[in-house]
Amino acid sequence: MILDWKKIAEKIYTEIRKKIAENEKKPWLWVILVWDNPASISYINQKRKFAELVWMNFYLKHFEENTSEDILMEEIESLNNRDDIDWFIVQLPLPKYIHEQRVIDTIDPKKDVDWFTKENIWKLFLSEENWLISCTPKWIKKLLDEYDIGLKWKNVTIIWKSNIVWKPLSLLFINHAATVTVCDIFTKNLDEHTLKSDIVVSAAWVANLINENMIKPWTVVIDVGFNFVDWKVMWDCDFIGLEKDNYITPVPGWVWPMTVAMLIENTYLAFLNKNEWTN
Repeated sequence: MILDWKKIAEKIYTEIRKKIAENEKKPWLWVILVWDNPASISYINQKRKFAELVWMNFYLKHFEENTSEDILMEEIESLNNRDDIDWFIVQLPLPKYIHEQRVIDTIDPKKDVDWFTKENIWKLFLSEENWLISCTPKWIKKLLDEYDIGLKWKNVTIIWKSNIVWKPLSLLFINHAATVTVCDIFTKNLDEHTLKSDIVVSAAWVANLINENMIKPWTVVIDVGFNFVDWKVMWDCDFIGLEKDNYITPVPGWVWPMTVAMLIENTYLAFLNKNEWTN
């Protein structure tokens, strides 16, 4: 069974667009970009497209690649101190000469709609879930909810250890009574973990890391990572082998529709919270 995240994303956009259209004041999504990384530019274009689709204002501050970390930090501090800017994001990844976590933690947690700052992830650690959760974990949970896939008593394996995915996602799943195992590509006998799992989330960015021999029937397989092999997109999970007897996210496809939808929803909810709207 295919878990169609695009259909869910479209539903979210339709609902938010309707609510924003009913109000004169429109929320803003502010984005800071450093350098001309093609993937980042493509990602930002998606954010602009869907922000404008739901009648949300969008502003991009684009710095050249040789911009110093000090200048970037000054810009963030400026946005932190501006009363007319309520939330913003810094597009990741940053150039290697910039310390990514230091930049993230410069963002005022109250203006962090990506939910990447240490203070906001710490809230998730303490089970203080509210209307904001970092976008990738949020869309994975939303996807499971839409298909009535509960987490209670489920065995979950998360593969890889990025701050954006595995830490907040593992905390989110633990908060909902799942038993979570975190692995990476160096884990010995990875299949021993995946074969015991009801849900497998792979964000390792290693082509065909997971195959049908590593997954028991009717496992939920959520594939976040991909790689290029001979200029062809190859995903972490062997879709052809896994599609028949499992619940799996679609290939070809990409996680952008749901990730961007969660960012748009976070921005809308932050705006809603500040302005004390009523639904």
